[in-house]
Amino acid sequence: MINASHNIKRRSPGKTDTLPDDIHPLLKRVLAARDVRSKKELDYSLSNLHSFESLGGTTEAAQLLADLIAADAKLLIIADYDVDGATSCALAQRALRAMGAKHVAYMVPDRFVHGYGLSPDIAEIAIGVEPDVVMTVDNGIASVEGVAMLREHDIEVLITDHHLPGETLPDASGIVNPNLPGDRFPSKNLAGVGVMFYILAALRAELRQRGWFEEQGLADPNLATFLDLVALGTVADVVPLDYNNRILVSHGLSLIRSGRCVPGITALLNVANRSAANLSASDLGFSIAPRLNAAGRLTDMRLGIEILSSDSEDDVLQMAKQLDELNRERRDIQAEMHEQAQADLKRMDLSEKEDLPFGLCLYKETWHQGVVGILASRIKDQVQRPVIAFAREEGDLLKGSARSVHGLHIKDLLDRIATGHPDLIHKYGGHAMAAGLTLEKDNLDTFSRLYDEEVRRHVEEYGYPDTLVTDGELAASEFTLQMAEILRNAGPWGQGFPEPAFDGEFQIVDRRIVGERHLKLQLQAEGNKYPVDAIAFNVTDTHWPANARRVYTVYKLDVNEFAGRKRLQLLVEYIEPITG
Repeated sequence: MINASHNIKRRSPGKTDTLPDDIHPLLKRVLAARDVRSKKELDYSLSNLHSFESLGGTTEAAQLLADLIAADAKLLIIADYDVDGATSCALAQRALRAMGAKHVAYMVPDRFVHGYGLSPDIAEIAIGVEPDVVMTVDNGIASVEGVAMLREHDIEVLITDHHLPGETLPDASGIVNPNLPGDRFPSKNLAGVGVMFYILAALRAELRQRGWFEEQGLADPNLATFLDLVALGTVADVVPLDYNNRILVSHGLSLIRSGRCVPGITALLNVANRSAANLSASDLGFSIAPRLNAAGRLTDMRLGIEILSSDSEDDVLQMAKQLDELNRERRDIQAEMHEQAQADLKRMDLSEKEDLPFGLCLYKETWHQGVVGILASRIKDQVQRPVIAFAREEGDLLKGSARSVHGLHIKDLLDRIATGHPDLIHKYGGHAMAAGLTLEKDNLDTFSRLYDEEVRRHVEEYGYPDTLVTDGELAASEFTLQMAEILRNAGPWGQGFPEPAFDGEFQIVDRRIVGERHLKLQLQAEGNKYPVDAIAFNVTDTHWPANARRVYTVYKLDVNEFAGRKRLQLLVEYIEPITG
């Protein structure tokens, strides 16, 4: 029986009889709980990817790009300032040049000056460059004004995006977005870099049909060699890892593990002290992505794009060091903002989780607008409420970054508020789990009230999502290094296909604080002869009763490698002492 004050639920085990007997029983249980019904769903061969023909607009996009390459025309890529945008841009540059494009340039907005996407300001700058075609990556579906400006100057525009469209689409020469109304592509969860990969597959087919590669004496590019970038962007953007995305990520991870990735990824792994040989999807999200994102959050994303585009090992090493330093600076800013947010929560005098607003808005005049998204995510994890953190953008405008919880579509929620109060939100966009918006400072209180009401309405209709979901308890025989490796190798795990987590009660054999704020333990489960190491990051035991001898935890099995030796370790997701 679960013994915890936290809201924790165990997954329904599902039917395992359709999975083959050569899969370990525990892994069968985990997979069945994630609706995996056959061994075929674990076959990550590239031949099982959905075809590019099934993604609407790829044929037209391929023809446009093929004509551009043949005419030796100028292409300008408009990127986004996050990792998905950076990988999309680097992928497009590398692949298009491999296919014979000679004039490929890019531009990435400065979030502090231009805002997001193909805005009128960016369009004006692009017009001055005089490209023949502008192609957006990971943005553009809401850029109605920017596209119109470019078309007025006879510049063709190709929109490649994955964000949810609004009621009005840009008047572009072509749009590729799996989330367009009526698009029949089976996987709606492609990241921007995944959309770009599909367009490149269509372009290669078009160029093959035209005999372009033979005519130019070019090698027919193997697009699978670019999947390291696709994997990084997909994981970093936290899109659901459905079957199609797991195929893309699985092959990208294989490239990185074997050392066949772009030099920039290797350099970033080195400064993060991560081994490529045992890389997991979570390492992409927690080690590489934050360093790349630090450029877009504190300065601009050109540094992140350049490190992924360069083949010079010396250059990428220097860039990786710069990104690592920026990430340290970002951490310091984030820590200060988090401390201020905690003080605000304490001042609310909310002694119980139920007393919190259902939808929580936070704002400080001094907060850094490049870091509010991370802050919103951290507070969301703490209070298990959808959170929007605001910072001053310019003048009386506030910029908000929203992070949601599973089961509550934050972009749809903002749609409802904007529809009912059309003058309240200046602009907004996003997807299910994350969104951004701007509004007047004087409207913050009104928006906060309406936001809370909308979340409450959702909860009343659908119930509130669970805080933590686990795969149940482990048997004593399953606490092994081999079991941890089996589970790790069964990935890629990620959003929508969560890494296995378990729960249970343990005897405390030893506990101490390491690194000033992490709890290091030795825990022994009932029936186990020996204790196992465990680590709870950003957790201390200062508030525990002095006589606490047992704990309830939610944890993941992990492989801890140090000095060439592997040991089983529990990564603690949640812990509380058992009293009485």
